[in-house]
Amino acid sequence: MTDLISASGDLAAAEAAVLVVGVFSGEDAPEIPESAAGVDAAFGGRLARQLADLGNTGGASSLTRLPAPEGLAAGLVYAVGLGDAEDLDDETLRRAAGTAVRAAFGKDSVAIAFEGDPGATAVGAALGAYRFEGYKTDGGGDEPPAAVSVYGATEEALRKAAVLAESVALVKDWADAPANLLRPPTFAAEIRQAALDAGLEVEVLDAEALSAGGYGGVLAVGGGSAAEPRLVRLSYRPEGAAKHVALVGKGITFDSGGINVKPGAGMWDMKGDMAGAAAVVGATVAAAKLGLNVAVTCTVALAENMLSGSSYRPSDVLTIRNGMTVEILNTDAEGRLVLADAISRALEDEPDALYDVATLTGGQVIALGKRTMGLMGTDAETERLRRLGEETGEPGWAMPFPEDLVKLMESSIADVSQCATGLKRDGHMIQGGIFLSKFVPEDLPWAHLDIAGPADSDSAYGYISKGATGRPLRTLVALLEEFAA
Repeated sequence: MTDLISASGDLAAAEAAVLVVGVFSGEDAPEIPESAAGVDAAFGGRLARQLADLGNTGGASSLTRLPAPEGLAAGLVYAVGLGDAEDLDDETLRRAAGTAVRAAFGKDSVAIAFEGDPGATAVGAALGAYRFEGYKTDGGGDEPPAAVSVYGATEEALRKAAVLAESVALVKDWADAPANLLRPPTFAAEIRQAALDAGLEVEVLDAEALSAGGYGGVLAVGGGSAAEPRLVRLSYRPEGAAKHVALVGKGITFDSGGINVKPGAGMWDMKGDMAGAAAVVGATVAAAKLGLNVAVTCTVALAENMLSGSSYRPSDVLTIRNGMTVEILNTDAEGRLVLADAISRALEDEPDALYDVATLTGGQVIALGKRTMGLMGTDAETERLRRLGEETGEPGWAMPFPEDLVKLMESSIADVSQCATGLKRDGHMIQGGIFLSKFVPEDLPWAHLDIAGPADSDSAYGYISKGATGRPLRTLVALLEEFAA
């Protein structure tokens, strides 16, 4: 893990392999801020002109590498664009710092001085230093910098940035792991170890316990796999906490679609169908490490949706933990079934609010794209999460529950239909939220976060590397901070 170091004084005096300066956009050349004045002086006051000659006019997250002139201890200077000075915000800083650190892989040390909040810069730098180790026998390429010095950052800000980055890395490592190495029993064991390391209480239910407990959704979805399902519960109980929040996550370690088998193209991405479970576990671990004054119960349902003679079928009727019955129409809509069980169990602890996270529907990507999560639930909580997502750089958008779609979820033989009658695709993402709403009391603050797109990125940008993103862990931590305040 990259060490974050608090620094002060003139960046030009830093003894680091790479100095990173932020520059603002200008009409003909970038504008050099006060934080980069010493470095600019080392360039004879011509840094802006050199950058302009190289095509960098300060656009957000643009990056230009320059050999350091005499007088600087560093060998390289990276100039990163921060965009218009009047529009500078924390997400711009996070992305700029992440861009610079990713570009500095293979260098041993980096020093960064930006305008704006050093805490945001530290978070971006820490997130940008992530690298998935992978399984290459000849190594995984250049190492991230061993140390990043952030000018103006307090020790408290650096500690929080490090905890967030460590927790996001945990989520990304799990979500990027191949499905043969992270089947439900293994995932449960790894969650248990991470939770114990953070001082959390842990309960793991195996298939026998799930059967005794009436978890019909988890058992049905996991019934086609040789790797039996699990339900894992983590408890964080700080002394004096006035609020109790329930976090619930979908943990499908691989989703073949079951009998309604998915097309082969893209099925390999289904190893990440457990990203919701990973995110809520990571957020709970982060809350414990940060010592947040809010009680958290995290419930994740882990299963592998496979095809075999013991797979569940379209037309089956399942009984969920809370006693409600569900008519099955599509075995590839399995996530909502395991979430129904997990939500039902979480409600037995009488939380003050409940939030569930899942890579639930392809409809989320169709409606909102790869970077904006779908938010459904009570109005106050979807708006709260939209606001927090905007602040953390993990955007979301609230979706309605139209009357016509609610009616489509009615079943003639069970309490609720798993999907819209006739498998109509109308508002596919919303159908998942409507289904889950049937298991949540109307008076409980609740939100469902569909992260099917945002959980993974096809390319690297800012502080995001290609692959799993770790979203929406930082939004969840910000949410828990509000409850703790």
